[in-house]
Amino acid sequence: MTSTMRDVVDRQACAERDRADPLAQFRERFVVDDDVIYLDGNSLGRLPRDTPRRLAHLVGDEWGRGLIRSWTDAGWMDSPRRLGDKIARLIGACADEVLVTDTTSVALFKLGAAVMKARPERHVIVSEPANFPTDLYIAGGISELFDNVHLRLVERTHLAQALDEDVALLMLTHVDFRTGEMHDMRALSDAAHAVGALTLWDLSHSTGAVEVNLHAANADLATGCGYKYLNGGPGAPAFLFVKQNLHGELHNPIPGWLGHVSPFTFETEYRAAAGVRSWMSGSPPVMAIAALETAIDIFLEADTNALQEKARELTKMFIDLVDTRLEQFEVSVVSPRERELRGAQVSLRHPDGYPFVRALIDRGVIGDFRDPDLCRFGFAPIYTRFVDVWDAVQRMHELLLSGDHRRPEYARRGAIT
Repeated sequence: MTSTMRDVVDRQACAERDRADPLAQFRERFVVDDDVIYLDGNSLGRLPRDTPRRLAHLVGDEWGRGLIRSWTDAGWMDSPRRLGDKIARLIGACADEVLVTDTTSVALFKLGAAVMKARPERHVIVSEPANFPTDLYIAGGISELFDNVHLRLVERTHLAQALDEDVALLMLTHVDFRTGEMHDMRALSDAAHAVGALTLWDLSHSTGAVEVNLHAANADLATGCGYKYLNGGPGAPAFLFVKQNLHGELHNPIPGWLGHVSPFTFETEYRAAAGVRSWMSGSPPVMAIAALETAIDIFLEADTNALQEKARELTKMFIDLVDTRLEQFEVSVVSPRERELRGAQVSLRHPDGYPFVRALIDRGVIGDFRDPDLCRFGFAPIYTRFVDVWDAVQRMHELLLSGDHRRPEYARRGAIT
């Protein structure tokens, strides 16, 4: 260990911080291999220890023995709203404003199309070119369904100035998936409201990692996935948020039987249920919701302020160590250095980014890569330790010093990066 490294932080100091961490107990609630430093919770969260037991009970008892009775007896039918109310507590929303259903993409379509249908006198959806590509695909698809509607892409520094009275919807991702840069949700929501527009926020890279308070931010609509920081498992369902004052104005553009006020009378004409249940379309994915609910119950025991503060400290330590140890290897920090502008993610730039990430995985540090040269590392505060940060940078330094990342097998691209 160099003297410069010691001046920043040493591993013993990291271990002491872990012992004093008010969130330390939660790491034991997840399946963890201490030989692997997992810094990819911004793509797929860890498995909660209780999830296999919960799913085994659902399959063996609720489905196996309860059969169709479990729609009522085990609460399957109400699970999208029940879990929605729990997630509402994590994102600063109220009861009957959040529903667990569909995927993020479908939720974005439902919410965005509902706004454009409700505001036919307005013709523009505003977003930024750096938004998550799927979000832009969805916005483009919505614009094609309506006459004279188009998507206006504006660089993030000019978003507020691009809002005018033609804009129906400002559609953004709270934390940038490439750089980890975080929007000022309140400032942009206020700017949209000043011209009569609504806001739709993608919280997929926020919820469970940084503070989200939708009412304090004056947000109108939101969605987010359940499989990243929320640890609901691969393909976990999404949640959607509709502010209560919009329940009468906006309507689900994919009306399905479970959004009907009386689904089991099987009426020919659709009559929407009251409140957020009207945003249901098809039957809920019961097993996936159960897995996500197991993880959400863990988050409800944690202090949300402590989660955000720890995420900021983990990412700051990582940046400090990278500056100290890796600068000589052409590694630079892309993410914001200002803590209030940064999510729970740090992205690094390196000319050999892809083989570097591949080789790093073989050394037990799991991150991921985004073209053209970004190495992403997500610091899920509920289970990531400070010693993980120290060890990760130490292994990065050893790898770059050895040059092993230049071996030809690491340059071969896989299907998943």
